[in-house]
Amino acid sequence: RYSLFYNHLKNIEQCEGGLDQFTKSYKTFGVNQLLEGGIYCREWAPGAEAVFLAGDFNGWNPFSHPYKKLEYGKWELFIPPGEDGCPAVPHGSKLKVVIRAQNGALLYRISPWARYVVRDEDKVNYDWVHWNPPQSYIHKHPSPKRLKSLRIYESHVGIASPEGKVASYKNFTYNVLPRIKDLGYNCVQLMAIMEHAYYASFGYQVTSFFAASSRYGTPDDLKEMIDVAHSMGITVLLDVVHSHASKNSEDGLNQFDGTDSCFFHSGYRGNHQLWDSRLFDYANWEVLRFLLSNLRMWIEDYRFDGFRFDGVTSMLYHHHGIGTGFSGDYNEYFGLHVDEDALCYLMLANHMINSLHPECITIAEDVSGMPALCRPVAEGGGGFDYRLAMAIPDKWIQIIKELKDEDWNMGNIVHTLTNRRYEEKYIAYAESHDQALVGDKTLAFRLMDAEMYTNMSVLMPLTPVIDRGIQLHKMIRLITHALGGESYLNFMGNEFGHPEWLDFPRIGNNESYHYARRQFNLTEDDLLRYKFLNAFDRDMNRLEERFGWLASPQAYVSEKHEGNKVIAFERAGLVFIFNFHPYQSYVDYRVVVSKYKILLDSDAGEYGGHQRLDHNTEYFSEEYPHNYRPNSLMV
Repeated sequence: RYSLFYNHLKNIEQCEGGLDQFTKSYKTFGVNQLLEGGIYCREWAPGAEAVFLAGDFNGWNPFSHPYKKLEYGKWELFIPPGEDGCPAVPHGSKLKVVIRAQNGALLYRISPWARYVVRDEDKVNYDWVHWNPPQSYIHKHPSPKRLKSLRIYESHVGIASPEGKVASYKNFTYNVLPRIKDLGYNCVQLMAIMEHAYYASFGYQVTSFFAASSRYGTPDDLKEMIDVAHSMGITVLLDVVHSHASKNSEDGLNQFDGTDSCFFHSGYRGNHQLWDSRLFDYANWEVLRFLLSNLRMWIEDYRFDGFRFDGVTSMLYHHHGIGTGFSGDYNEYFGLHVDEDALCYLMLANHMINSLHPECITIAEDVSGMPALCRPVAEGGGGFDYRLAMAIPDKWIQIIKELKDEDWNMGNIVHTLTNRRYEEKYIAYAESHDQALVGDKTLAFRLMDAEMYTNMSVLMPLTPVIDRGIQLHKMIRLITHALGGESYLNFMGNEFGHPEWLDFPRIGNNESYHYARRQFNLTEDDLLRYKFLNAFDRDMNRLEERFGWLASPQAYVSEKHEGNKVIAFERAGLVFIFNFHPYQSYVDYRVVVSKYKILLDSDAGEYGGHQRLDHNTEYFSEEYPHNYRPNSLMV
């Protein structure tokens, strides 16, 4: 694998300008404004017979501005400035690349490199708009330094409002970022930023890879949002989708040059059976240029601080993980079923990012457990910094769905939370956007279900269902945070037990926005119990900020007692003790620790607990061996 990567890299470095110029192609491909007012255009369309540029600037004459054919399927066009020196193509002009296909048909396409596309309300398809404002947004604040402890707030701009509408970059900037900061998260991971024609795809059916979604605002609005986040010390990651692309051809990459290949594999290999989308040909030189330049553009133009790569499992294997289980046997990770070209692309991407922007972070969404995915490329690894611990949310769902409280297995919980590859960093999470989607349930809704509609008011008696749900919601999040990895992730709204589910407007729900929103207002109502979960999440993050357990070595688990349903472990100089027993409390319970003072208590009144512990008491250990430690004390 390293040999394949090295050969690709060697070929790139032998190009004029090397890796730097090869991955800076976003400045030359597409339509680019020159300083003197002219326009330089370049496209890659190997299957085209001829290429033209049409738009508002030439009265939509499809033949007046032909491209010149170059080697290797490239085409270029230079348009001089107007006689008065004005730009040849004014800012805000609509454009289309006109392709004459091999069968003679004229195809009106959006450039794959388009930086801004919009959809008029009375239209189905998106239009390409030339974005060249007289004064672009100027970033004022430097990016935060690389974080040791990563506490990620996974977010979607469009649903980040209690109102039933598509929310804006401006709303996120001024209403959501302060909330994220107050909750103690130091990183925001943004979904659905790359332009996608179908809103209900959650941003995972990308149509324009270089365009920030216009449904939330302008490119400058997004740049301002990232700049304000940086001013708060918040790192900003982009959920990047390079695993597949939308099948749209009118406003997407599909059949750009009139063939079924171009950016993708042709035939069966170029289609994803489950996602109904196109699959990139990662062995193609121009596809590598396109994808690597895409990553660099998001870093250098918008100032993103890194990426969460979506669908990595689908990329890694020819079977795309469909109908395949992974047990950890090495035969599952090495063989002809592995797509070495895709893996090599990921290695190149991480090498480029680490070489040109070493402060950036990359995360792999891989459910398979591919070995060395998060080890340096120089070791033959994938080069990612973190991978998602995707078994953890599945385990919590299985436990809550299938087991009675008294049947919870402490050893199995600990095993799931600590089962990770040596010296590869994992991002732990109890639930993400996947669990919030329609057809599934969030942890809060699984725990409390219909009673969330009627019994979350503090004016109502605390029912057993709500009491159990609130306490377990806090405990599950804390033990996942403290034991499950080297980073922690939460999907927006789940920190306070957001009710119901996520469902985007579509024909099946009469285009309703009722479930495509986040009801942050629930935490601001002092008469509702959501405030307790919100406060606990905030103080949990602040405690991690103070002690840094995510950046500390893996925890030492001193107890996982099946009869007592108690788990105890040490990490970062703290002792974490969890009692998962449904009805049994303990007095004088012996645990391994030298000195003891309560720092965070899920039973405290401000978190909706029963206030059974005295926080002013300090406890000291005695020389009483317990669980292979010389000292212990009674709690």
